[in-house]
Amino acid sequence: MMIRQTPVTCTGHSRPVVDLAFSDITEDGSYYLMSASKDGKPQLREGGTGDWLGTFEGHKGAIWSVDISYNGTRAATGAADFTAGFWNADTGTCLASLEHKHIVKSVSISQDAKLLMTGTAKSQVRVFDTRETKQAAEEYTAHNGHVKRAKFLANNNFFVSVGDDQNLKMWDRRMNKELRVVRMSQTINGMQLKEDVVTISHGSTVALYDITTFDLLRSHTLPCIVNSASLHCDKQHYVCGGDDFKVYKVAIETGQIMESYKKHFGSIHCVAYSPDGEVYATGSEDGTIRLWQDVVGHTYGLWQRPEMIPCSPNNHELHVN
Repeated sequence: MMIRQTPVTCTGHSRPVVDLAFSDITEDGSYYLMSASKDGKPQLREGGTGDWLGTFEGHKGAIWSVDISYNGTRAATGAADFTAGFWNADTGTCLASLEHKHIVKSVSISQDAKLLMTGTAKSQVRVFDTRETKQAAEEYTAHNGHVKRAKFLANNNFFVSVGDDQNLKMWDRRMNKELRVVRMSQTINGMQLKEDVVTISHGSTVALYDITTFDLLRSHTLPCIVNSASLHCDKQHYVCGGDDFKVYKVAIETGQIMESYKKHFGSIHCVAYSPDGEVYATGSEDGTIRLWQDVVGHTYGLWQRPEMIPCSPNNHELHVN
């Protein structure tokens, strides 16, 4: 009997899902998944199963970005209502609502959760002390146009950002200055960090850069416009998705497409790997999140033994609310 990729479909959002973020593995061995949607209702789920845990209430516009702290206790949201939210992820309580002059397109929590960084639709990156949020501790004019993503590096002294100007930049917070810049040939759609590698999706290309030197490590062209790409923890492959509704698994060394699946009914806006690399999540224009096995057939979460998954002409899926 053949093994078929059977994604877990997570419903609950009423509009497109545009950003996803996993926590690290917590002390009890679990991890969490945050989702951003244009419905204005950011959600928290159990990362391995997709089970809904809660919705963060309070925003009055589309949510464009989410982040969750490494230990899963704090969450951040960036919204079209010109605010960024900082939340207690255990209780759903809003700890701070940070007002901005423009739409907040990006949020990033530092590893120790003491800092929150925001990027706006008008070129600004701001850094807040989460213990004193009345005003930003630092401000940078980072890009011409929208700041699409801005993320802390591991030691918090540096951050990287991408924007509408097609530039990838590194910043030194101690000196309050730009250190490096690389210009992409096409519009940047997404950026993700994995240790010492930054993965950029621009146009139909996925490019991987060394975070220290900004040297280009690999660049691959995909069959569609790529909106998001996420590197596996073993750094041997990545997954990506875009405008053709498909999710692709690609070998880094060769650029070969190892697997591809089409289960969504709209463009894929965001993809993210779980911290253990067993699962990757996709969020789509169709308003759903789907969880996929990195290695089809592993017994993990809601997936049972391969022999228990029937092979038929139908698109079998597991559903959670």
